[in-house]
Amino acid sequence: MEAQQIISRFCPKSSLAPSIPMVKQPFSLNFPHLHSLSSYPFLQSQNLGAPTGALHAISVVDKEVYSSSWRIWCSKSSSSTAEPEEDRKLRAQVTVRRKKLAVFVSGGGSNFRSIHEASKRGSLHGDVTVLVTNKRECGGAQYARNNGIPVILFPIAKDEPEGLSPSDLVDTLRKFEVDFVLLAGYLKLIPVELIRAYERSIFNIHPSLLPAFGGKGYYGMKVHKAVIASGARFSGPTIHFVDEHYDTGRILAQRVVPVLANDTAEELAARVLNEEHQLYVEVVEALCEERVVWREDGVPLIQSKENPNEFR
Repeated sequence: MEAQQIISRFCPKSSLAPSIPMVKQPFSLNFPHLHSLSSYPFLQSQNLGAPTGALHAISVVDKEVYSSSWRIWCSKSSSSTAEPEEDRKLRAQVTVRRKKLAVFVSGGGSNFRSIHEASKRGSLHGDVTVLVTNKRECGGAQYARNNGIPVILFPIAKDEPEGLSPSDLVDTLRKFEVDFVLLAGYLKLIPVELIRAYERSIFNIHPSLLPAFGGKGYYGMKVHKAVIASGARFSGPTIHFVDEHYDTGRILAQRVVPVLANDTAEELAARVLNEEHQLYVEVVEALCEERVVWREDGVPLIQSKENPNEFR
């Protein structure tokens, strides 16, 4: 088995320590290739354990190895003598590769910034490798350029003639080896070509408790005004999988925010946005650690990091 060969290569005289509890988990051993970005003039940047049964983990590459807490530990057998220096260095750990993220924005990109900052401080096992926008001068695009993240324009429009077609967008994201697509205030409908290419790998955050106050035309302050006008006592952000329609994909996570008696739309929006920043980072952490599983009836769940048998 490929995984056994890898382990034996790193620790040829070792065996997995029986005292460490082992579980089967999806495990990705990918070594990304470098691609030249010089041939893409449209890049606008200055510097270019899982439960058994009916639950199935999202995994970019399905290779099973025995692991514990995302590591393979190599230990010398009791009959061995001195441990070679090379073995000591390689014994430390083998971890899953960091996931590559594409973020889509149309405005200031505050959720994009939260995700990028979490990546920089090491709280999530992934990196934002490309930003996609329909507005080249929006705040999110400016932040990306300032942080050396390539910016792609999509879609083609009269005011953005350098935008990509849907098929070119898919090809470009594949060249960046993107694992997950994260919509963070992107106001355009995602093309079917991208949805099919990244099945169960595109996510959106919406500022209400879907399925309420969702769909075409419900975005930004319009959502919060509608919530207050309805008399709803609670609101909050929803993160959901993206399908071919606005806000109809399977719900992955929600956070409840109270609607106060004298709330204005701006006050409610500020409280919901604060929860968005925290919730989106937590969900992306789970995605990068492959802790999203699917129930038999098609409902996605997030495994607890501390206890894989608990879900949120």
